[in-house]
Amino acid sequence: MKCDVMLRIDPWEKGPALAQNERLIGKSAFSPTGCCASAVKGLSSNHALKPLVPTLCLVVVVIYGLGDKLRNFVAGIFIPQYHYPYAVALCFAQVVISLLVLNLLHVLDLVPLKPYSRPLGEKVLVPSISCSIQSVLTMWAKDSSSCTGLFPLLMPLLPLLTAALSYSLKLAPPPSIHISVLVSFLSGICVVITASRGLSDMEPLEYIYAPAALILHSLSLTWLAKVSEAERHHSPDSKASIFDIYYTGLVNQSWVLGLLWLLHPHSPWQVLSRGSWHSLLFHGYLLAILLLGMVLDFLVGIVALSFSPVAAATLHSARELVQPFFHLV
Repeated sequence: MKCDVMLRIDPWEKGPALAQNERLIGKSAFSPTGCCASAVKGLSSNHALKPLVPTLCLVVVVIYGLGDKLRNFVAGIFIPQYHYPYAVALCFAQVVISLLVLNLLHVLDLVPLKPYSRPLGEKVLVPSISCSIQSVLTMWAKDSSSCTGLFPLLMPLLPLLTAALSYSLKLAPPPSIHISVLVSFLSGICVVITASRGLSDMEPLEYIYAPAALILHSLSLTWLAKVSEAERHHSPDSKASIFDIYYTGLVNQSWVLGLLWLLHPHSPWQVLSRGSWHSLLFHGYLLAILLLGMVLDFLVGIVALSFSPVAAATLHSARELVQPFFHLV
C-alpha cells in the first residue's frame, strides 16, 4: 500500500511555493532589466570575458561622445540659421518624444512599464524639477553660443560634485576612495588646462546659469540613484524597475516644462508661428536634435539608475574630461 501511494505521486509536481518562486525567477530573468543585469553579472564573473568589460565601457563612452558632438554640431547649425532659440520649447518637445517612444516600446512588449503612480512620482519630483531646469539652462547655452565659455569649463567638475553628493546622501555602496581621488585629479587638471587656453566672451547670466546647471545635474543623478536603491529593497511585485523610475521622471518633467513654457515670454503660439514648417531641412535638423538628446539623456539616466551616479556623470562629461589632453598632444 505504501509503494502504491509513492507510485501515484508525480515526481515533477511542484508545490505552490516552488511554482511561485519559479515564476518570479523567470519573470526577472527574462525581463529587459533582468537580462541586462544578468548579462553584466555574467560578463564580470566570467574570467574569459572579464577583460571585455573595460572595452565595452570605452565603446559606450566613445559612442556617447560622438553623439553629443553630433548634437552640438546640428544645434550650432539649426538654431542660428532658422532663428529658433527657444530652449524651453525644445526641451519640452524632447521629453514628449521620449514619452511617446517609451510607450511605443511598451506596446510592442519590448519595455515593461507600470502605470504612473503618485507615490513614485513624489519620490522623483526633486530630480525631475532639477533635470528640467538643468536641461533648459544647457539648451540656453547652445542657443547663446556659450559652448566655449563657462559651461565646458565647469563640466569636468560634474563627477567630482556627484561623488561628493553621493557621500552626503549616503548612497550604498558609496564611491570608492580610489575612484574619488582619480576623479578629483582628472577634474582639476582638465579645469586648469581649459582655463589656461582662455575663454570666450561670456554673458553675465552665464556666471549664474553654468554653476546652477552643474549643481542641478549632479543633484538629479544622485537623487535618481537614491530612489533606485530604495526600490531594490521592496518585494519583486511592488518594486519599480529602472524603466518605471525613468518613465515617471519623464512624466514629471513634462508637467514642469509645460508649466515653464506657459509662463515663459515665448508663448507656445509664438514658438509654433516662428518655425519654418514648410522646410524639410527644418524638420530634419529639429528631429536630429530631439532624437539625439533623447538617446543621450536615456543613456545617462539608465547608467545612473543601474550602476552609479558617478558613472553617469563621468559618461556625460567624458568628452570634456578627455578633450583638454588631446590639445596638449
